[in-house]
Amino acid sequence: MRSPSKTLTGQELEIMKIVWERRTATVRDVYEALLERRRVAYTTVMTMMKILERKGYLNRKQVERAYVYRPAQPKNSVIRVMVRDFVNRVFNGSAEPLLVHLIEDRHLTADEVEEIRRLIGERT
Repeated sequence: MRSPSKTLTGQELEIMKIVWERRTATVRDVYEALLERRRVAYTTVMTMMKILERKGYLNRKQVERAYVYRPAQPKNSVIRVMVRDFVNRVFNGSAEPLLVHLIEDRHLTADEVEEIRRLIGERT
């Protein structure tokens, strides 16, 4: 049996986005937010949030009868690690092919390309 991954799955990321947005949330809060988008079982949300706590993405504190969760890591640092992992796995560590792909497939607007140029200019 392989050890659990530290990388966020799609469902975990969806939950984390809700908790980051709210800053604190109960399982019920996240469950209701997810229900607005799709069907999901309350117990699934509870299990996923326990997994996120075990992975170090959430902290929890008991307040009266419910656990209140808060992010254990800032959104930007989690996204940075996820992007770095993606670039390493898919593009052998080079971000250039990713940018070329985004530009060629027209996923970036002219304004976004200009902003990338500006950011590159600031770093050189």
